[in-house]
Amino acid sequence: MALSRNCKISSVFFGAGSACLAYGLSISYIEQHFSILAVSIALLGMVLLLFCFLNIKRIAPKSSKISHWKKYGIVILVIFLSIIFYIGINFLAYTCKLRWDLTKTGQHTLTESTIDYIEGLTQDVQLTAFFVGLPPKYLEDIFEEYKRVSKGRIKTEIIDPIVQIGRASQFGNIINSEENKVIIQSGSERRDIDFTKKPLSEEQLTNAIVRVTRETRNVYFLTGHKEYGIFDKGEKGLSDLVKLLSSNRISSKEIMLGVTGAVPEDCDVLIIPGPHNALTEKEEGIIEEYLKKGGDALFLIEHIIVTTPDKPLTEEEMHKNPSLNSILNNWGVMVADDIVVDLKSHAGSDVGCPATRNYVPHKAITAGLDYTFYVRPRSISTYENRRDTIKTVPIVLTSSAQTSWGETDRTLNVKFDKALDNPGPVPFAYAIWEPKDANDTSDTRIVVFTDADFLSNAYIEHYSNAEMGLNVINWLSELEYKVFLNRKEIKVERLDLASKQKRIIAVILTFMPILIAVSGIMIWIRQKN
Repeated sequence: MALSRNCKISSVFFGAGSACLAYGLSISYIEQHFSILAVSIALLGMVLLLFCFLNIKRIAPKSSKISHWKKYGIVILVIFLSIIFYIGINFLAYTCKLRWDLTKTGQHTLTESTIDYIEGLTQDVQLTAFFVGLPPKYLEDIFEEYKRVSKGRIKTEIIDPIVQIGRASQFGNIINSEENKVIIQSGSERRDIDFTKKPLSEEQLTNAIVRVTRETRNVYFLTGHKEYGIFDKGEKGLSDLVKLLSSNRISSKEIMLGVTGAVPEDCDVLIIPGPHNALTEKEEGIIEEYLKKGGDALFLIEHIIVTTPDKPLTEEEMHKNPSLNSILNNWGVMVADDIVVDLKSHAGSDVGCPATRNYVPHKAITAGLDYTFYVRPRSISTYENRRDTIKTVPIVLTSSAQTSWGETDRTLNVKFDKALDNPGPVPFAYAIWEPKDANDTSDTRIVVFTDADFLSNAYIEHYSNAEMGLNVINWLSELEYKVFLNRKEIKVERLDLASKQKRIIAVILTFMPILIAVSGIMIWIRQKN
């Protein structure tokens, strides 16, 4: 009984002594000076430990003999199980495809659109980074991920232009120790990315790969009728859309049909970006002829002018923002003179700005899209007696049938009138397709949106507006692929600690192993009983 009590006392003294000694030394290290309190606590700990060891030496019984075969058997069994465990872990690491990305920004995981494109590469791509000194870990990680996904199509290399002068000179680079650059090459095509000031991002790399591996498509924007301008950087401009198109290897140009007299031969998509004034009969005829020959077009129709009861509209205002029905009627659709409202699902407080994800399934346009919203769109209906060869399908509709409709009252008296208004769910975007003869490889593709604002600089980055616009233009240009947006950036986080904070961390990292060791010794002391 006395022996058991002495063992318990020894274990308590050992724990208390170790804690006091560790606490006293830690405080002295963190504060960088020896205080009376810290030294006293440390000395108390040393006294307790000394008493503990003297007591153990006095009461410790002779250890029992363990047979040699039992010792060796346990050792051999542990070694054997360790080898089996090691082999099993390595086998799973090489054969199992499961991966978990635990980084905050997901820097080890590419987006779905990037993966789809990289997996479909049919030509080799070389990524060469120039970085002086030890390259950052994120750069090695993102290169490794592109290599893994491409299954050998993408090769990577990181060069120190100071150390590897000869190799760097092959790229025609001026050696600059302050510049970080990635060169993307495929065949004769080359793109350079400077990531000196901002970390290299997946968006930059993927779009550069797209630029060197895809053929350029040409998009022409109609101008001359107060349309939204592609060079306008204001809220009503389309400069952000043009930038995104460029990232997807689509070239944007303006065209005045009244001057050129025809749509250029290299036009892949003609965009009519919200004209505020009517087109001439000549211009409408040029567009109609272009469509009949298998041309593709995107019509962005602007909303009608609204007013209040005390301010009646003039005749000119009544005809502002033309519907272009003189063209669209020939392709089976008609744009109404109304405003689509949705009392339940709208952006901000404006019921005339419906927000929706009620899309008709379309693999190239609406697959995977979240909400998009539109500024006072107009409803679209179809003609029953259109040509049999014309196929039409609504793309976007309001969210519900009960709380949305096409309001025909221009005085902002928002109230559903069964006799005049179009009930919901209201379609306000349509896709039109007409295949040509079997011997003709071209077909006519038309998309009509009764709003141009959703692609303007003011709203293109809201919701999934940008992705919707790019999907539509890609489908019209007959390129069935995912689009790449400026979404995910790699952030290189930096943790700056004060010297005292660093010492606290050092103590924690040191104290934990000591704590484990102390616990083990205390258990050993108890087993001495």
